[in-house]
Amino acid sequence: MGYLTTHFRVVGALLVREMATRFGSKPGGYVWALLDPAAHILLMTVIFQAIARAPALGTSFALFFATGYIAFQFYQAMTGYLNAAVKANKALFSYPIVTPFDAIVSRFILQLMTDTLVTILILMMIIELGGVTQPMNLGGMIEAAGAAALLGLGIGTINIVMFARFSLYEQIFGIINRPLFMISGVFFLPESLPHPFRDFLLYNPLVHVIMWFRASIYPEYRADLLDKGYVIEFALVCFVAGLLLLTTSMREIREDRL
Repeated sequence: MGYLTTHFRVVGALLVREMATRFGSKPGGYVWALLDPAAHILLMTVIFQAIARAPALGTSFALFFATGYIAFQFYQAMTGYLNAAVKANKALFSYPIVTPFDAIVSRFILQLMTDTLVTILILMMIIELGGVTQPMNLGGMIEAAGAAALLGLGIGTINIVMFARFSLYEQIFGIINRPLFMISGVFFLPESLPHPFRDFLLYNPLVHVIMWFRASIYPEYRADLLDKGYVIEFALVCFVAGLLLLTTSMREIREDRL
């Protein structure tokens, strides 16, 4: 019980530190966290409205792209932020009470809070300004976002150790991760793709995450190809692998040899 209390206090202190470092004391940092995804969604909406008559689902281009972009960002932003969790807090590990796991948890919580707030604000703006009246499944949205965040946590934890040990891995990961935005279903529905491209893309868990999120937004979307179990299993395997790598490297991290 005492260990858990200490852990919560350390995570809370690191969370406050991360907030101050990332967003600063001025509101501009928080505003940018909203403006950046909003600008991406607006740009995609303008471009596709010029070349297509209607979105693949519903009547709102903004809502269609927001559902894809937001679901993807729960993974992408989480992974990117966690990659440097240990490196940014390395000086604190000289204190026995602070562990690399504490740094990861604090960043995970902050990023999840940020993504959740941004999601709420963007969807509210689209609903109000776009006149969207369709019912939405809040529980399904939370599940999909949570699965994406868990996947980002697993991949990010793996990357912390692998980036430090193998510089080539970081380059390879960047090459693989960069096109994910284009092939994860942000701009299209997997069902619209022909065989065998569709079957190949379904190995990407982010395709299922986006289908999961969209199925919660659009009542008419059946998402027959969605496999929720695959996403959860993939995310849990990554998370366990990340914890094992972190645990076996703990001494090297504390001694600044990694």
